[in-house]
Amino acid sequence: MNVKKDFPIFENNEGLIYLDSSATSQSPKQVINAIADFYNKYKSNIHRGVYDLSEMSTELYEKSKEKCASFLNCNPQEIIYTKNATEALNLAAYSLTSDLKEGDEVLVTEMEHHSNFVPWQQLCKSRNLKFSVIKVNEDFTLENIENKITEKTKILALTHVSNATGSVNDIKEICKLANENNIITVIDGCQSAPHKKIDLKDLNCDFFAFSVHKMLGPMGLGILFGKEKLLEKLSPFLYGGDMIRDVRIDDTDFNDIPWKFEAGTPNVAAAVGFSAAIDYLNKIGMENIEKYENELKEYALEKLSEVEGIKIYKPKSQAGIISFNLYNNDKLIHPHDVSAVLNDKKIAIRSGHHCAQVLMDKLKVPATCRISFYIYNTKEDIDKVAEALKEARKVFN
Repeated sequence: MNVKKDFPIFENNEGLIYLDSSATSQSPKQVINAIADFYNKYKSNIHRGVYDLSEMSTELYEKSKEKCASFLNCNPQEIIYTKNATEALNLAAYSLTSDLKEGDEVLVTEMEHHSNFVPWQQLCKSRNLKFSVIKVNEDFTLENIENKITEKTKILALTHVSNATGSVNDIKEICKLANENNIITVIDGCQSAPHKKIDLKDLNCDFFAFSVHKMLGPMGLGILFGKEKLLEKLSPFLYGGDMIRDVRIDDTDFNDIPWKFEAGTPNVAAAVGFSAAIDYLNKIGMENIEKYENELKEYALEKLSEVEGIKIYKPKSQAGIISFNLYNNDKLIHPHDVSAVLNDKKIAIRSGHHCAQVLMDKLKVPATCRISFYIYNTKEDIDKVAEALKEARKVFN
């Protein structure tokens, strides 16, 4: 896939091999130019002004939502813009748990990113709800969810694709089970939406969150999809300008969805950049992106297995994310040290607990090394990583 020329970061950092797209992807010039164009020509606040600039800015913002809805196969009024996926998941957790009764249960999994674990954990504590955790098996599949469900289970929150290992959950089947038991599903789609075709009507989840900066777009914009009938019932998470219809001394009437969840001035420039990112991804085709990344993953698994002392954490079903650790005489070489050696060769990988400390505890390691792919990566990148890892091991011999 010959697209690297579209990404200025590689031109400005000669020799860079970037393998941390799970944390943040790079942006093509089409996205960067769209953002610059907005600031140069249209910058103004939305939904408020009756002058031309404001109306044009509003149109760009709302068209971005229409494009996002089409990308996900849902309705525009079901798309809420937040500052990131973390805020989107906090919004869902705060609003949904406020309607639960004491003793009601929230289910999460051991593989969750902290953004889809800590909010539920803390809100269950403060609201006297039951917080239960679904265990992860040795092959990174989930234990039988059906056995965890009780009549008290009201919410099931889980990731589509693990950011720590790339493990893929069968969200469609899990949501079907949840729907049969009248359980609301909240899906962390941060590692799936940028890399595969998402059809929300087919998945039939109730909420779905992801971040624009992981899918070629700018930082500062998250997405929360929520089914219209559920959003209508939920209370807002933030209060202030633009999310109101009428304010009186004694009470306030809130705006229609999705605007009642979008208090204050939004990141309009990021929405414009997101619109350009969707155009770019659609031009390539999400099916083609998924196929290409799977090819890179399989090639990488083969090349990395040739590195002496490596332990790869291999899920049964895996996306384009690979976590591993390097050992020397059974002694762990800390992932931060491995990452530092690779950085000297202009290879950017992630090391740490990946905001998934519960899973790291399960694996009995403090951290792992992680490489993650996107459309600008190549097999040559992988060859260089494998060679660099062999050299890294010699450094700590």
